[in-house]
Amino acid sequence: MSIYLNDHLTGAFGGAALARRMADSHPDSRRAADLRRLVRDVEEDRDDLVRIMNSLGVPVRHYRTWLGLAGERIARLKPNGSLVRRSPLSDLVELEAMRTGVEGKTALWQALRAIADTDPRLDPDDLDRLIERARDQTRTLKGWHRSVSSKVLPGSGATSHRGGGSPSL
Repeated sequence: MSIYLNDHLTGAFGGAALARRMADSHPDSRRAADLRRLVRDVEEDRDDLVRIMNSLGVPVRHYRTWLGLAGERIARLKPNGSLVRRSPLSDLVELEAMRTGVEGKTALWQALRAIADTDPRLDPDDLDRLIERARDQTRTLKGWHRSVSSKVLPGSGATSHRGGGSPSL
């Protein structure tokens, strides 16, 4: 249980950093408020996981939290086809990373929910709330993914973004 929960906590720290970067990259977009809400939700989910770990007596491996943050920073170094500007593909790749993280988080909440009826340290109603919030996040990210994909992928009818800025989330 300790390894499993700490693995998810590592991802949660990386996911929170990625959500914040996405919001910071689009402060004036039409989805800025939604991005800030996503950041709040992801950070609350991370904090809820720490609270659950504490209630289960699972120690937080703090060095792992730094690994999640470092992994998110290292991911920024990937080639994106643009040396000095943010590539339009960055939005798409970030959305896909967030979707993957949120789907993993949903699976975590569902796994904990599966044992909540027999483990009094877990609150089934709290886990149901977390599952529903993760599903809402998945729906939101899926919609954004569809929109950004149609703007940046070849054959989408969009104009070339070479050397241009990032399309607005």
